[in-house]
Amino acid sequence: MYDFKSRVRYSEVNSERQLTLPALIDYLQNCCTFQSEDMNIGVEYLEQHHAAWVLSSWEIVMNRYPKLAEHITVSTWPYSFKGFYGYRNFTIKDEAGEICAFANSVWVYMDTATMRPVRIAKEVQDAYIPVMDEAIQYDWSDRKIRTEGTPVEKEPVLVQRFHIDTNHHMNNGKYILVAEEYLPENFKTESIRVEYKKAAVIGDMLYPEVYEQQNGVTIVLADEQKVPYAIMQFRGK
Repeated sequence: MYDFKSRVRYSEVNSERQLTLPALIDYLQNCCTFQSEDMNIGVEYLEQHHAAWVLSSWEIVMNRYPKLAEHITVSTWPYSFKGFYGYRNFTIKDEAGEICAFANSVWVYMDTATMRPVRIAKEVQDAYIPVMDEAIQYDWSDRKIRTEGTPVEKEPVLVQRFHIDTNHHMNNGKYILVAEEYLPENFKTESIRVEYKKAAVIGDMLYPEVYEQQNGVTIVLADEQKVPYAIMQFRGK
């Protein structure tokens, strides 16, 4: 298990002084990035080897949102490799060791020259295998998200420079930042599933489609031909 300690910053909270969902997701992404950087198989290594880890899906469950100035510990660990897939869990705990949030994620190892999945490099597997741990036991949903009913279409959103990360794609968390704008007022997300279908790049237009369900909202960000970039299912009260 790899972890780092932090404190919830004013810039990371909402009007209720609670950590926002996009900020929580940033903590998870930062944690696995820190681990790979500390193991010398991080962004620079992957770039030199024309490879990248691309997030395929994740499910995040919130027991509660940490509050302003609260001390937290963010942890992650890989628990399985299969072909070109890597599987990783996360937790965020408070000072008492109670779990505020936990997550499961599925990653694809990509050849950036061909933009096709490839078997995970032996050097990368050999680095991670000694730090692998048991998977979190939870009734995780299927990583494929189905949409049902007739959506409400919203105004297109332009992918801009501040959306882009080191892979020159729209960052995983930015899709959620965009999608949150279509949630009902005072909606409290208790869990979220995200399936990433293809990468948006600067200049692309996102066409939002909103599907409301009894206890949640599914939001699709698609291209002009309605091919999804990402599908997000928010569950709440």
